Amino acid sequence: MKKVIYSISSGTLLAIPAITNAQFNSNGGEFGDLLRNILVFSNNVLIPFIIGIGFLVFVYGMFKFFIAGGQNEDKQKEGKALMIYATLGFVLIVVFWGVVNLLASSTGLEGDDLENRPEIDVTL
Repeated sequence: MKKVIYSISSGTLLAIPAITNAQFNSNGGEFGDLLRNILVFSNNVLIPFIIGIGFLVFVYGMFKFFIAGGQNEDKQKEGKALMIYATLGFVLIVVFWGVVNLLASSTGLEGDDLENRPEIDVTL
């Protein structure tokens, strides 16, 4: 029984790229357009915005550590913690960005056609 379940689940996992690629062969359909829009939004708006917020948190941590901290060790600890968290946030967002682009390239959503594709008329 376990072998049957494992073979069905592994077969399903192996078929996912073929199934998703079938959605994008012609014009992509509504689901393909939705995925492309999500990808463009995350690459062009969401991830740069989060990186900007992380940079501001890092700069604020530097301000608290060097300038506001001065001789106050508690403020220096707070500033150091903010800089560490911002650095970890940078690493995590770069990993997230890589995963998004990996998924996009494995499903055929990457390329120059993301921003330059013609608009689809959806009027009835």
